Amino acid sequence: MILILAAALLLSPMVAAARSKEPVKYELTGRVRPQGQASLSLHSTTSPFMCTAQSDAAGRFRFRGLAAGAYTLAVLLPGRGEARQTIEVGPKSAGPKRRVEVTVDMTDPKVVSIEALQRRAVVSAKELSIPERARREYAEAQKKLAEPDVAAAVAHLEKAVQIAPQYWIAWNSLGTIAYQSHDFPRAENCFREALKQNPAAFEPLVNLGGALLTRGKWNEALSYNTRAVGARPHDALANAQLGMNFYYLGSLDRASEYLAAAKRIDPRHFSHPQLILAEIDVRRHDRQAAARELEDFLRVHPDWPGAESIRRNIDRLLMAELSE
Repeated sequence: MILILAAALLLSPMVAAARSKEPVKYELTGRVRPQGQASLSLHSTTSPFMCTAQSDAAGRFRFRGLAAGAYTLAVLLPGRGEARQTIEVGPKSAGPKRRVEVTVDMTDPKVVSIEALQRRAVVSAKELSIPERARREYAEAQKKLAEPDVAAAVAHLEKAVQIAPQYWIAWNSLGTIAYQSHDFPRAENCFREALKQNPAAFEPLVNLGGALLTRGKWNEALSYNTRAVGARPHDALANAQLGMNFYYLGSLDRASEYLAAAKRIDPRHFSHPQLILAEIDVRRHDRQAAARELEDFLRVHPDWPGAESIRRNIDRLLMAELSE
C-alpha cells in the first residue's frame, strides 16, 4: 500500500462526499490490456480503505459500492509487471449510471514497473521466517480495511508485527493508516521500521519520503525521495514527491522537471502536480502557463469541489496578463 502525500490546497472530493447525509455509491469497471488474469487493489488516497479483485481471463474487473473520491488502482499482471493510476469517482466522472470505466494499458513501458515482479520472484530469508499466524493477522487486517473497520485493521496489524517484528509489509500498512489518520509522527516511525526490516522495499521508501515532506523535514526527505525515483523512475508518486521536495527547497527548475514527469505518467495523480506547476509559473511571472496548468487540472478533475475558485484564479491570471 502506498500512501498519499497530502497537499492541502483544496478539499478533496472524498471530504466533500463525507459531508453528504446520504452518500452516493459508485462502481468502477474496466479492462486490463493485454487481456489476462491480473491481481488488482484499490486504495483510497485520503482515508484508510482498500479492497482487492481479480480480473477474468479477458482482463475485465469490477469494484462496487465505492464512495466518491480519489483512489489508486494498482494492477499486477503476471509476465508484465505492475501499473498504478489514479482513479476519480464522482458525479461528473461517473455520469448518470454512477459508473467509471477505465482501461489499464500494461504494454506501455513508461507506466509499468517490473520491480514488483522481481520482488515476488526473490523472497528473502527474513520474509520466509514470518510465521503463518502473522500472515493471517495481516490478511484479516486487509479484510477489515475493505469494510472499513480501521480500528480492527490496526489491531490485527499490531498483532502481526508483535508476532513477527520483521514483517515490513505490516509496518508499512500501519504507517499508511497512521498517515491517513493524520498521526504523522507515528506514520514516520512505522515507515522507518518497515524500511529497516527491508531496506530494498520501495513502498516504505517512498512513503517515508512523503511523511518527512509533510512534517517539513525537507532536507532529510530529499535523500529518500531521490532514492525512490532512482528505484522506480516511472512512478508518478516518487516523481511528484521529489518535485515537491525541490519546490520546498527553492529549486524551481528541478521541481518543474519531476512534477512534469509525474503529470505525464499519471495526469490525474492525487498529488495534483498541476497546482504546484501553476504556482511555479506564477513565481516565474508566466501567467499564461499558470492558467494552462489550472485548466488542465480542471479537465482531469471534473468533480473537484473547488472548481469555481480555480476558474476565478484562471480569469485573474489572464486578465493580469492582458493588462500588462
